[in-house]
Amino acid sequence: MRISVVDVGSNTVRLMVADAEGGVPLPVHTAKWRLRLSEQVKPGGPVPEEAVERLAEAVTDASRTAARWGAADPLAFATAVVRAAPNRREVLRAVRARTGIALCTLPGEVEAELTFLGARRWMGWRAGPLALLDIGGGSLEVAFGRGRLPDFVASLPLGAARLTHEFLDGGEDAPEPEQVRTLRRKVRHQLRDVAARIRWEGPRTAVATSRTFQQLGRLCGALPGRHGPFVERQMRCSDLGEAIGRLAALTAVERARLPGISAPRAAQSLAGAVVGHTAMKLTGLETVTLCPWAIREGVLLRHIEDGPSWWAEVTRRNEEAHLPAPAPLRVASAPG
Repeated sequence: MRISVVDVGSNTVRLMVADAEGGVPLPVHTAKWRLRLSEQVKPGGPVPEEAVERLAEAVTDASRTAARWGAADPLAFATAVVRAAPNRREVLRAVRARTGIALCTLPGEVEAELTFLGARRWMGWRAGPLALLDIGGGSLEVAFGRGRLPDFVASLPLGAARLTHEFLDGGEDAPEPEQVRTLRRKVRHQLRDVAARIRWEGPRTAVATSRTFQQLGRLCGALPGRHGPFVERQMRCSDLGEAIGRLAALTAVERARLPGISAPRAAQSLAGAVVGHTAMKLTGLETVTLCPWAIREGVLLRHIEDGPSWWAEVTRRNEEAHLPAPAPLRVASAPG
């Protein structure tokens, strides 16, 4: 049996087709379409019609590609850039009408739950109590748990693309020191309560997922992707702090020449580094393991482990009124 997932992110639409035999999603084909939605959608603004057209074309191509690889219609979801748009319902309806694919948005907390599931399955039970950090274009997801699903999740408006537009004038030029200080203050303020919860929980292992963390990890000395996914990659908080100084002194064009930093993400790399470093500092995490499994794998795993009815319910509720997804999280009470 083959299943597929389409992830509409702030920069890229990504397709993964996987074999699901044995309960493990083993990728057989991946593809991506670079749309850079975050550059076309201002924070709090609508998704323009031209961007909707391009999104529909990418979803159509992804669906056809999945079919060629023997998979049924993909499980398709969009993250914060569409979720936060005031016209998100119109966007989802337009994509459904033009492609036949039921694209949906997931609440940030559900994104965190699914990403945690992917990380837990990759790291295994030996990881013990597990903390998760995931930086997207529009939001930061944080989770902690001792079991298969997290006990605590949070989704904060601290995405790398969002903060780059809000505080760094788009990120193309080297910022003024005061801009970076203002950004740090914003991130610290937003993270204060969530970080206190993670410190109180005392995780044994901490993981970081997302392309942003992968590229920052490479900049901080982690092995490149050509060494394969099974090589352990870690990133130290102190190294990331030093990387901020390097990134802040350069333009986006100059950052793209650094190890690991791609040209499409160079402008937002500084904001991502500030968020990652601040999160690690406030939560007391000296080191994080860079985990290659994240939300796409989490969606596939949830589909495999809980059955197709889970995703059918997600899309049904999404179409009706964008209600939270089913199977609510077991959120533990806050520390006394």
